[in-house]
Amino acid sequence: MTQSPIVITMGDPSGVGAEVTVKAMAELPPSQRAGYAVIGDRATLERALASTGAAIGLHDHGAAAAPGSLGVIDVPVEGLPGKFGVLSPACGEASFRYIERAVELTMAGDAAMIVTAPINKAALNAAGHHYDGHTGMLAHLTGRKSSWMLLASPTLNVLHVSTHVSLREAIERATTERVLETIRMGHRHFRRMGVEHPRIAVAGINPHCGENGLFGDEDDTRIAPAVAQAKAEGIDVAGPVPADTVYYRAHKGAFDLVIAQYHDQGHIPIKLIAFDTAVNVSLGLPIDRCSVDHGTAFDIAGTGQANHVNMLAALGYAGRLAAARAAEPA
Repeated sequence: MTQSPIVITMGDPSGVGAEVTVKAMAELPPSQRAGYAVIGDRATLERALASTGAAIGLHDHGAAAAPGSLGVIDVPVEGLPGKFGVLSPACGEASFRYIERAVELTMAGDAAMIVTAPINKAALNAAGHHYDGHTGMLAHLTGRKSSWMLLASPTLNVLHVSTHVSLREAIERATTERVLETIRMGHRHFRRMGVEHPRIAVAGINPHCGENGLFGDEDDTRIAPAVAQAKAEGIDVAGPVPADTVYYRAHKGAFDLVIAQYHDQGHIPIKLIAFDTAVNVSLGLPIDRCSVDHGTAFDIAGTGQANHVNMLAALGYAGRLAAARAAEPA
């Protein structure tokens, strides 16, 4: 682990974030657990420990602690419901403040990176924080105009040109400039993660990539020029490739990364094959962040039933990201 801790934001206090966090932490050896700190509400974490039976202690991060206990950075928020499974503006406010604190620590160099547990977008917006989710919020908090969502799994990796917008707006956003920058972003990330020559495929936006204009000309006029420019820059990229075959080919090993043009085009295939193991990674930020790829699951929160396998996958990817950043020149 790195000297600065990897911080985990607890997510919505009414959701399963606290539960999957303590269950994942309980599976780690005590020496590894010491490399993390949870930003959230200590009382909620204690309820999660009680509901799951996870046998770990909690301590204030930075204070003397018993071996193997989990450090907590407590962020007080008034009005929390004190129970799981409740849609609450106070929980939306808490979600925002946990992330805000994590960004402050990471930007200052006091944390290595951020792992986020799930937030509820309705609660977040009810609290007056009008973001499409973590990705837009983190871009705003770090002063970036935009960022990119990568879904990473052992056999399929998908980077999105756009995510939480309508399909009509997604088509408008698929400009040559945005597609080219998405290709570049994916190439840089995979090089950073140790893939010397990333093989990238760009999915077409129309059926059969437009069939020579029969089903639309966006693939010819927007996507193909971006691919050509990326090739001219020395990037190993193919496309546009019909979306109904590109994910199968990537899953079988033909490509390291697929560029998806919009949310569902990328999310559906990876959630079909890697629902429990896919990790959400934010690219284009001055800090590193990855996340579980599931929601708050209010219906089972507090029951001890939430599966923490995805959190373990996120923690594993976070370790690789932190190691990659530590190896970069100052």
